[in-house]
Amino acid sequence: MLVTQTPLLQHFWYPVMPVADLAEGPKPFRLLGRDLVLWIDGEGQPAALDDRCCHRLARLSKGFYANGVLACGYHGWEYDRQGVVVRVPQRPVDRQGRTSMGVTSHRADIRYGYVWVALADPLTAIPEFEEEPAGFRQIFEFYEPWSCAGLRLMENSFDNAHFAFVHRASFGDQGHPEPAKLEIDEFPDGFLFRSEVPVRNPEAQKALLNMDSDTTVRHMRARWYAPFLRKLRITYPNGLIHSIVTAATPIDDQHSMVCQWVYRSDTEADAPAENVIAFDRVVTSEDKEILESTTWDVPLDQTGVEMNMPSDKPGVMMRRILLRLIDEYQAQQPVAAE
Repeated sequence: MLVTQTPLLQHFWYPVMPVADLAEGPKPFRLLGRDLVLWIDGEGQPAALDDRCCHRLARLSKGFYANGVLACGYHGWEYDRQGVVVRVPQRPVDRQGRTSMGVTSHRADIRYGYVWVALADPLTAIPEFEEEPAGFRQIFEFYEPWSCAGLRLMENSFDNAHFAFVHRASFGDQGHPEPAKLEIDEFPDGFLFRSEVPVRNPEAQKALLNMDSDTTVRHMRARWYAPFLRKLRITYPNGLIHSIVTAATPIDDQHSMVCQWVYRSDTEADAPAENVIAFDRVVTSEDKEILESTTWDVPLDQTGVEMNMPSDKPGVMMRRILLRLIDEYQAQQPVAAE
C-alpha cells in the first residue's frame, strides 16, 4: 500500500505537529505527500492551508503572524484560517478587506497538545483517551520522522514475537522467545488487543516502576485505530499504569512522523519524566533500527508475498480491515463517464 496513492487515507485525522511548535510562527508539514502550512490564528484556532500563496506561489510557511492572521513572507498578502485573502497591503486603504482570492484550507483541530489535520471529510472522530478524565499526567516523548511505512510501525506495536529479539538490550527475554497469547475484539475502525507478557525488569525500569524484581508481567490492553494510531495501556502487578499513544502520521510513501506521548498513573516525584523518556527512547530506538530496514510498500493482500505465523494475527487483521475500508470507499465513488 502506497499512502499517497490511497485516497481513503485522506479521510482520517492525524496529529501533525505539537501546538507549542507554532507559538512563534507558521511551520511547514507534508501530509500524505501534500505540502501544508500550519499556524495558529488570533483566536487560538489551528489552521492548515496548502503551502503556496495564490499570488506568486511562494511558500506560506515562510510567512509570519500579523494581527491574528497569516501574512505571506513575499508580498505580505494576509490569509485567515479558511484560506481566504483578507488583505492585500499594496491596495489603497479604501479598497482593503476580504477578497474572493485564496488557497485550499483543510480541517484542523487541537487535541492532546497536537494540531490534528484531516485532508477530507473524516470517517471517524479523534479518539477519546480514558486517561485524560482520570487525571493521569501526560508526558510528551517523541516527535520525529522515521523512514518506514506507518503500517509497519503499527504492526510492530502489536507484535508479541519481536520482544525477545528487537528489545534484547532493554526488556526482552531471549530465554523465553515464545510469543504470549493474545485476544482480539474487532471494531469497524480497528480492534482491541489484550495480552499478558512476561518481561525482564532492568535496573533503569525498576526505579520507574518502583519494583525490585528482575522480571515482571505487562498486562497489555491496546487499541488500534485505523489507519496509523494506537494506544497501549500497560498495567503492572503493583497497579502502576503506563499508557503509550503512538501515531505514525504519513508524510509520504517512505516516511512517517512518529508522534508519541505517554500517560502515567504516578507522579513526577515517583518517576521523573526525563527518566521515563530516557527508557522509552531506548525501546523506540530498537524498534526504529529494525523498522527502517523493512520495505515501505506494505502488501495488503499477502497471497504469496509475506509469510505469517500465529502471533502475526494483529497485523493480518490490520491489513484485512484496511483492505475492506479501501474496497468500501472505492465502491462509493462515482463512476467516471466514458
